[in-house]
Amino acid sequence: MRYLWAGLAVVLLAATGAVAWAMRYQELEAISPPAASDFAPEVVEQGEALAAIGDCAVCHTRPGGEPLSGGLPLETPFGVIYSTNITPDPETGMGTWSLEAFRRAMHEGVARDGTYLYPAFPYDHFTKVSDADIEAIYAYLMSRDPVNYSAPANELAFPFNQRILLAGWNLLFLNNRRFEPDPEKSDEWNRGAYLAEGLGHCSACHTPRNGLGALDGSRPFAGGEAEGWHAPALNGDSPAPVPWTADALVNYFLDGWDGDHGIAAGPMMPVANELATLSEDDAYAIAEYVLSFQDQNDVEGRTQAALAFADERDFGGSATPASGPADVADASLAAGQAIFQRVCANCHRSGTNPAPLALTSTVNGPDPSNFIHIVQNGIQPPEAAYDRSMPAFGNSLSDEDMVNLVNFVRAHFSRNGPWTDVEDRVKAVRDHG
Repeated sequence: MRYLWAGLAVVLLAATGAVAWAMRYQELEAISPPAASDFAPEVVEQGEALAAIGDCAVCHTRPGGEPLSGGLPLETPFGVIYSTNITPDPETGMGTWSLEAFRRAMHEGVARDGTYLYPAFPYDHFTKVSDADIEAIYAYLMSRDPVNYSAPANELAFPFNQRILLAGWNLLFLNNRRFEPDPEKSDEWNRGAYLAEGLGHCSACHTPRNGLGALDGSRPFAGGEAEGWHAPALNGDSPAPVPWTADALVNYFLDGWDGDHGIAAGPMMPVANELATLSEDDAYAIAEYVLSFQDQNDVEGRTQAALAFADERDFGGSATPASGPADVADASLAAGQAIFQRVCANCHRSGTNPAPLALTSTVNGPDPSNFIHIVQNGIQPPEAAYDRSMPAFGNSLSDEDMVNLVNFVRAHFSRNGPWTDVEDRVKAVRDHG
């Protein structure tokens, strides 16, 4: 019995210690909202540029809402989380937050009142950001016009609505350290790594996640999911037939578009609008970092082969395919070809604005969801590529039409094998809206 009671005492002490450790964060003192004039204009300007890299407005602005006032629904595998108001409103926003409170949120994922923040707010990336850059972003946010708006309550089922569980998540997955340059890499590479892995949080979408929603660190940039879209791999598994170059990536960052790769769409579109404010130096730095994950062997040869294939599969002015693998005896491919000629070929042929379909990651990637989304809902282009919109065709196509079109485009414009589960993907996209 003595051993039993001793064992129970040890368990009780351990449990008490774990709870005490999990609840160690205290509420920080509220402050009176600072005046915009309290911050140096050059620091506010720097913070504005950094906030754009961090996509603050993308997540913290609901459709039709005031910038940064929150309320955007973020769908996760655990339920819906609504972004918070980060304007300096003292009642519903960050008006009473000190710099210390803001820094703690960015670096440790803990709100001013001591509660844990959900990692839908990517503090596991922001923890890499320097104190000086955090201070500049704080100055920018606290200089905005306050907006009185409270986001809806999160829609999370038990136990995911218990924030204290995030103490365990942080213990397992949060590396609470600032960015450390790699002395064996160039200054430009290190600058790109700092921006991409910190504020830019590129891995948040382009790296797969485990069952607990944390990044799979063993597969950096191997592709991921974002709001029902597939975020393509940016490593050696990149589906882009034409290898990315520094110039192509900078085109994509600053214009939201590159002629050999296509246009930013879906969740990437608002990100492209923010990246358009990058300096060229920062854009090339991020490009150098991303390219270090990719296969840079025989770039010229692979490029020429991809361009030749795209020319071969081009729909000419007559909207008739020059050649292709589609077997007219296959009813689905034949039907898909007829739909393509009727709906798509007028724009997707040589001499028109869109990038050749055979060069896009959308058509060559491992998942048809992006292509289905684009046909279903069209493309609202980034601001720097405003003339490259595409109308929605979803309402004019039945589920069977969509499946046939998807199968044909994949067969005709890609060397890769057919997509699987196309019917289920079409249903998922259309259910998603």
